[in-house]
Amino acid sequence: MSLPGRFITLEGGEAAGKSTQIARLAERLRRQGRSVLELREPGGTPLGEKIRHLLKHDPDGRGMAPETELLLMNASRAELVRQRILPALRSGQVVLCDRFYDSTIAYQGHGRGLNRAAVQSVIQLAVGTLHPDRTLWLEVDPETAQTRLAGRKAAQGSTEPSDRFDEEHEAFFARVARGFRESFEAEPDRWRRVEAGGSVEGVEEAVWSAVSDLFAEA
Repeated sequence: MSLPGRFITLEGGEAAGKSTQIARLAERLRRQGRSVLELREPGGTPLGEKIRHLLKHDPDGRGMAPETELLLMNASRAELVRQRILPALRSGQVVLCDRFYDSTIAYQGHGRGLNRAAVQSVIQLAVGTLHPDRTLWLEVDPETAQTRLAGRKAAQGSTEPSDRFDEEHEAFFARVARGFRESFEAEPDRWRRVEAGGSVEGVEEAVWSAVSDLFAEA
């Protein structure tokens, strides 16, 4: 699907720094005079945010079947694509999204062990012919990720709802990381790997280096 705007997604495991880097990239692009829309998955629409809470924080969501998780993720995604992403791209905006369908392949396909063909079929229904122009894989080693998660939990305090994905075991996250690597290796033209274990400023420059060609003047 060829649209006037640019669609960039940031992927990676928990505590990879995606939201921080999206905010910094958005600010850089706005300083250049570009119109930028920042989104996250699951979420990004009123309905999607309710689904996000159910998937991540609501006690009623604990223990849901992997198939339920897959369908809820893509219900939120279908709304996001049609209500926010496609209209923005058609108007020429830059859309930056914290996760997209590659997370589903990694988390529900590899992490939960769901049938890959079934996962792809559900994704196809949700997104149609939409694909990111560029996907960045923010990769951090497990030790750094755990340190960041511990710091994030301490900063939030006990009043913040727990996130059931943060509480998964090491084997789950190893499968998720393997899923991201396989997707990265399968589509090298779309993907860029960013070492995200360094300073925020250093990662910001690496992110810009990975996407700047999309904004080169013709």
